[in-house]
Amino acid sequence: PGGTMYLLLAFLSLIPRAAGLGELKAFVVAHSHMDVGWVYTVQESMHAYAANVYTTVVEELIKGKQRKFIAVEQEFFRLWWDTVATDVHKQQVHQLLQEGRLEFIIGGQVMHDEAVTQIDDQILQLTEGHGFLYETFGIRPQFSWHVDPFGASATTPTLFALAGFNAHLISRIDYDEKDTMQKTKKLQFVWRGSPSLSENDEIFTHVMDQYSYCTPPQISFSNRSGFYWNGIAVFPDPPKDGVYPDMSVPVTDANIHLYAETMVANIKKRAAWFQTADVLWPWGCDKQFFNASVQYSNMDPLLNYINKHADQFGVTVQYSTVSDYFQAVYNRNLTWDIRNDRDFLPYSTEPFQAWTGFYTSRSVLKGIARRASSLLYAGESFFTQYVRKYPTGSLCKFWALQQLRSLRWAVSEVQHHDGITGTESPKVKDMYVNHLMHGILNVKKLMASIILDTDSANKEGEMAVAVPIITPIPIFCTKNVEQYIIVYNPLAWNITTFVVVAMSYSVVSVYDELGHPVPAQIQSSAESPSTYDLYILVTLSGLSYRRYSVKSSADKESAFIARSVKYGRKVIKDSDHQSGHLIPVLNNCYTVMLDQDTNLMHSITDKETNQTVQVTQKFLEYHVNGDVRKGPVSDNYLFSPNGSPVEASEAVGLEIVSGNLVREIRQYFYRNITAQDYMYVAYSRIYSVPSGYDDKLLCHRIEQEYRAGPLELNREAILRTSTNLNTNQTLHTDNNGYQMQKRPYKAYVNNAVARNYYPVVQTAYIEDDSMRMMLLAERSHGVSSQGNGQVEVMLHRRLWNNLEWDLNYNLTLNDTSVVRPVFWLILATKPATNGLYQTSALALEHRPVVMYGELAAEKPKLQGQHHSVQRDPVTLPANLHLQTLSIPGWTYSSNHTEQLQNIHKGIGKQEDADFRRILLRIRHLYEVGEDPVLSQPATVNLKVVSAEMGGSSGGTWDIKTLERWKWKSAQHLSRGFSGNAKKTTENSTVTIHPKEIRTFFVYFQD
Repeated sequence: PGGTMYLLLAFLSLIPRAAGLGELKAFVVAHSHMDVGWVYTVQESMHAYAANVYTTVVEELIKGKQRKFIAVEQEFFRLWWDTVATDVHKQQVHQLLQEGRLEFIIGGQVMHDEAVTQIDDQILQLTEGHGFLYETFGIRPQFSWHVDPFGASATTPTLFALAGFNAHLISRIDYDEKDTMQKTKKLQFVWRGSPSLSENDEIFTHVMDQYSYCTPPQISFSNRSGFYWNGIAVFPDPPKDGVYPDMSVPVTDANIHLYAETMVANIKKRAAWFQTADVLWPWGCDKQFFNASVQYSNMDPLLNYINKHADQFGVTVQYSTVSDYFQAVYNRNLTWDIRNDRDFLPYSTEPFQAWTGFYTSRSVLKGIARRASSLLYAGESFFTQYVRKYPTGSLCKFWALQQLRSLRWAVSEVQHHDGITGTESPKVKDMYVNHLMHGILNVKKLMASIILDTDSANKEGEMAVAVPIITPIPIFCTKNVEQYIIVYNPLAWNITTFVVVAMSYSVVSVYDELGHPVPAQIQSSAESPSTYDLYILVTLSGLSYRRYSVKSSADKESAFIARSVKYGRKVIKDSDHQSGHLIPVLNNCYTVMLDQDTNLMHSITDKETNQTVQVTQKFLEYHVNGDVRKGPVSDNYLFSPNGSPVEASEAVGLEIVSGNLVREIRQYFYRNITAQDYMYVAYSRIYSVPSGYDDKLLCHRIEQEYRAGPLELNREAILRTSTNLNTNQTLHTDNNGYQMQKRPYKAYVNNAVARNYYPVVQTAYIEDDSMRMMLLAERSHGVSSQGNGQVEVMLHRRLWNNLEWDLNYNLTLNDTSVVRPVFWLILATKPATNGLYQTSALALEHRPVVMYGELAAEKPKLQGQHHSVQRDPVTLPANLHLQTLSIPGWTYSSNHTEQLQNIHKGIGKQEDADFRRILLRIRHLYEVGEDPVLSQPATVNLKVVSAEMGGSSGGTWDIKTLERWKWKSAQHLSRGFSGNAKKTTENSTVTIHPKEIRTFFVYFQD
């Protein structure tokens, strides 16, 4: 031990005290990082450790008045509160919150991923957690703790500022950028995440140093474990004797000085990287504090010892919450640098460890998560309008709310940074999918039940309900009954689009509620030769539904039967753009040329400008290494290609399906000219509509659906689109469907391919001086521009490696699924795309919900009836998006003082739900200066209901009383409070400015 002490003292003497800061004060923040998923399911984690965290922490905090703890993920806490906590525990939690010794940080259901999540879903999971906390405790989190997401989006600081937070904390950013920031003491700054909102919604941001959120491990004298006296959690069952692996050696009189020197040395090392003498010292790590008794009983004497010898150590220490730390930094009254709207993506931990693979990992899960979110969005507004119009309807509203809550929970849960990212084990992926599918089924039942209750005609028939993409569409196959579909538009704009119904027969007519024929086209299904796809042209007002009947008939009103032409399989090697054998496929907006010598796309002409852009699309595969002895490997997280991608196909088969409404290009990609089965498929569709219909969005998109998989092992599949646009190898991608980021190619010495991959959640584009080509996505992918005029999208990954860590946790991503992602391609001038892409992206995200039913032949006909769940159609201006329209069911009072009094008296939770309060959220889609018209502020009248108050994005702050800390910066040389008051006029008219997200509680008029 003496030798160890000498070495530690020598080590201490080499670490400089932070220059000129005086005595250091360390804020010891006790925490447990609890992944809502990852390796173990939520149920396994609750049993093995998570329930014990809250039980033992609450009990131990009560025993020591100096002790503190922060709680982060609400899913675990809520499960503990509802199923484990005793009445005594609950009373103690209330007491600890009042004393400021237990603090809820972030307050969302999960710590959401920042790269591949959509902003609506981020807000949903934050709202779910905040609603519970405010209803139960009357508290509203004011700080973030985003310590584990893999990279940091510029949307997140804006979101947390809108939620009323005073400071933001992140950790995982690129290793070389963090190193530079440490050396220059630039780890803290004021972040203006939105260029349009700018200083109004800036937030002070703290980047954790290289030790991140864990306590320094590997202390030689302490069982190689650093300050983890409770050891490491054991699965599936906690050990009955309470002895866990790697328990740190208990603090004794013999070793307390060694512990103190180790802790002080680390505090001083960290202090040297920051500008103040206040040091954030996280105490905890993954799955810690499941035995809080042994944790605190060892840390108590250690902190006392250091403080007793503060003169010798030059450091004082104290148990703290995150707010204690940020309050101390705020009180220093320093002037901070401003960071603009640049994000911290992508994220690398080493030169050959680029965390860009997860942008695509488990693409099927990513697709289900987004479709579930879209169905929830539709179900929320459908139910809200039902309650509004039919307050005495026979549908049980409490049952209805439970159906919505099941999907709210599931969609919130999968936003976890090891959920939708695809970085979880297979059994956890199955857990997410099961929870999502259960919630999807519940909301489908709810929507069908609302139709049945509001439409007496439906009560004569039987109804089934389904949503495209998520589940197989029912096939209409019975000719002696009248079959019908009900189509709901969840957007607050009028839309004209196509819905597709699978049929078993080809001679069919479609009629609307008044018996008028509806334009339709039927064609053989590409996926199932024995069935047909019926394309029905639907026109829907905002937030409304219509009924269309489908009949077997062979008259002049029958759906147009498309014809198909098949072309022989062609070899694509050595293809170029010199072919003279071109096949045109066109509508009113585009002419798509196909090269008959290769069966590949050749060019696209924008008819409005008569500009032609050469466009070729090919599937390629990156080959990756699976043996750690031979070099870097790809896994769920990492993308480490061996080199350039290899063309996946030598031959392409082509079929063109032509009709009066839809023209579809079917390309089948084969390994070689003689292969029996194709490896990849690309379906490209362009649309035409009869005169009198609004074709702006329909005409200006080329809908592309791809089929990829199962892949060979250790392959990463991409679709590369090559053009003659002079893009300077610059790409633009979105942050979370909220704002765009410019991505110039960076010439790294190592791993340049992977480090130039970025997430696309909703929108990506390349452009030159005259034209822009946009890709709109319905799930997240990795995307890159590896050459001038190129954009490549990673579609699928199948990987295996022998890295022990990956094998132990089953994180090798041997994904044998088939993926079918959809993209909408828009090619136009920059001004034209500005007017198209935001509404198009949301039209792709929130495609109409289709419900199916049938009536026996002798039942009354449905003609002459118009069905609507709301009084009047809703139409917002084209630059505003109705982001939320829901009945949360919260029972809390909107008056903060009254809510605290109710909690004190035990009032509020006795009610099951409040159906009078609507949560309404509206988002401005455009940046300042992005478009001369659409970037203007927009005014909307909330005339159908009275708007009582505005709220924060989490829905628990009254905006009139919200005061956030204003941090000093080079542009604002004084501290203070920043208010966010926005006006709502007497007649409920509100003006929404570029990129604003305005939240309102709206109450039904009696």
